[in-house]
Amino acid sequence: MFHMKTVFAATAAALFALPAFAENEIMIADAYARASGMNAMAGAAFFQIMNHGDEDDRLIAVKSDVAKRVELHTHKETAEGVMQMMEVEEGFPVAAGGIHALERGGDHVMFMGLNQPFEDGSTINVTLVFEKAGEMTIEIPVDLKRNPMGGGMMNGKMNGGQMKQDATPSN
Repeated sequence: MFHMKTVFAATAAALFALPAFAENEIMIADAYARASGMNAMAGAAFFQIMNHGDEDDRLIAVKSDVAKRVELHTHKETAEGVMQMMEVEEGFPVAAGGIHALERGGDHVMFMGLNQPFEDGSTINVTLVFEKAGEMTIEIPVDLKRNPMGGGMMNGKMNGGQMKQDATPSN
């Protein structure tokens, strides 16, 4: 009888826990961080945000203790034809069922005033803040050797909000 109560209690606990897992419809893939050199005062993180939910969401902020300031950034071309990096205060939209790529030369997480140099092979903790999904803390590996044109699991380019796979092999 005691065994049956234990099984029932474990089953009930698992059923109540399932919605917490089901609600986490945002997934992060192919994350890596880098700095331009060992003595760099700034770094960046890149990854794919996948929204497996039925509602659009938005990455609205990012937090980490690895730098004095952490911001969402992008590159935009000025009227003079010069690429300029700037903060994106409104964040990055992630369409329902879609993917938003944070990649070199585009949207990314910017770390300014690094508290210590990024070491190849180490990891950094970053908390992503989504408008609907809330906070998600992830560990991002530092990869100082990564080919800027290569990728990992998801080697693709954004095209009008749709993910287009490259024929380039992944690193």
